[in-house]
Amino acid sequence: MRQVDLRSDTVTHPTPEMRQAMFEADIGDDVYGEDPSVNRLEAMAAERLGKEAAVFVASGTMGNLVSVLAHAGRGDEIILGDKAHIFRSEAGGVSALGGVAFQTIPNDERGMMDPDDVADAIKPANVHFTRTAVVAVENTHNGAGGTVLSPEDVKLIADVAHAADVPVHMDGARVFNAAVALEAPVSELVRDVDSVTFCLSKGLACPVGSVISGSEEYIAQARKWRKIVGGSMRQAGIIAAAGVVALDTMVDRMADDHANARKLANGLAEIDGITIDPESLHTNLVFFEIAHPDRSAFARKLNERGVLGGGPQKRWRYVTHYGITEEDIDYTLDVFTSTFKETVS
Repeated sequence: MRQVDLRSDTVTHPTPEMRQAMFEADIGDDVYGEDPSVNRLEAMAAERLGKEAAVFVASGTMGNLVSVLAHAGRGDEIILGDKAHIFRSEAGGVSALGGVAFQTIPNDERGMMDPDDVADAIKPANVHFTRTAVVAVENTHNGAGGTVLSPEDVKLIADVAHAADVPVHMDGARVFNAAVALEAPVSELVRDVDSVTFCLSKGLACPVGSVISGSEEYIAQARKWRKIVGGSMRQAGIIAAAGVVALDTMVDRMADDHANARKLANGLAEIDGITIDPESLHTNLVFFEIAHPDRSAFARKLNERGVLGGGPQKRWRYVTHYGITEEDIDYTLDVFTSTFKETVS
């Protein structure tokens, strides 16, 4: 039976070229700075993003945690959107481990924050207030549906923050998807931020890892915080080697994921009981609402037929990625349609 795993782009498997590179990787002790594969990945990432330096970390959540802690101390605050992944989906790590307070402001339907709201939220120096230590943006924006912020959008936020001497961090877990969607170099999208983290283990299809980029001074602080949270790895080149291949070979092909997402969204729009606006689709995240009397049972039936994803919630998310083909989308739509009819009638 065909299996189409649409739960997330984190379920990707490494390409044959990645597996070979991992097998043959030059390795050393990364804590000593002696792993050639890690050093190469970090240099490639910094150059691609137009930053001075980079550091390899184990995950996107660790990347954001380390990034924020390198900006903010205990009793400081981070300003970010109310739909931000750092706020909603990272277990409150910056607060639990770093004592950093959250100050949320509304995200609009694109994941954008109003620059005036950001300006109003930044605290003046006063003994009664937390210190605003960092403003965070997200691109693409998961909670807003995989939407994309343009370089101009990011600059609007960065200009407000920088005017108050506050740095800007970008949660760029899927920033390469944003770059492909905008047909722009990724360096343009991150030009005005002071730090950025991106995931290797999503659309880039690596088995593990993320990268933080920024200035030399900032990355030195990030390395210290990586050590504090237990993220320093030794012969990490075995996994970093896949990231080297990914940056060379896996970025442009994300356009295929976006095309498959569009095909999926258009097909779902034809099914009674599904609410979706294909025109709102930006990248590889497909959000839709499902009207079904028993969504849990429906999801189980889909899973039994090889289409993985969904659950009891009304709003579902399907994600296209490396390993999902046009034929998989056709199969998904056929299974979805037939199963919906069987379980509702």
